[in-house]
Amino acid sequence: MATDNRNLLEVLKFELEFLEQGGYGRLPRESWRARFVFEDSPTCMNFSSKDQEPCGECVLAPLVPESLRNERSACIYIPLSPSGETLESLYRTGTQQEIEEAVGAWLRENIRRLEAAETTRASDSVSKIPQGA
Repeated sequence: MATDNRNLLEVLKFELEFLEQGGYGRLPRESWRARFVFEDSPTCMNFSSKDQEPCGECVLAPLVPESLRNERSACIYIPLSPSGETLESLYRTGTQQEIEEAVGAWLRENIRRLEAAETTRASDSVSKIPQGA
């Protein structure tokens, strides 16, 4: 069992870039099926892997409600909005455009929040350096 040690902020930035570059468009060789957010992206630790690791080991797992972290494709249960909208619910009710807009907004908000937290941690670390050091 391998734990996913990637940096969450970097993974979210990569996912946003993948989304904005049209990464979830249909592939000619698989035009018969929709692409799944996170699962059909290099963001997924099981993307093109023969050894399927448990989703609970993924860097995205802490974003999934704890009771659902060990589900297959647990990332579909990440709450994307304050009302609790998830990919699982959007797959049933939303269009591809609505799904991508919701995920894009969620990614931008979480990237902003994580960057702000990093900035705060960095400034706290600097303020703790003893004077004259």
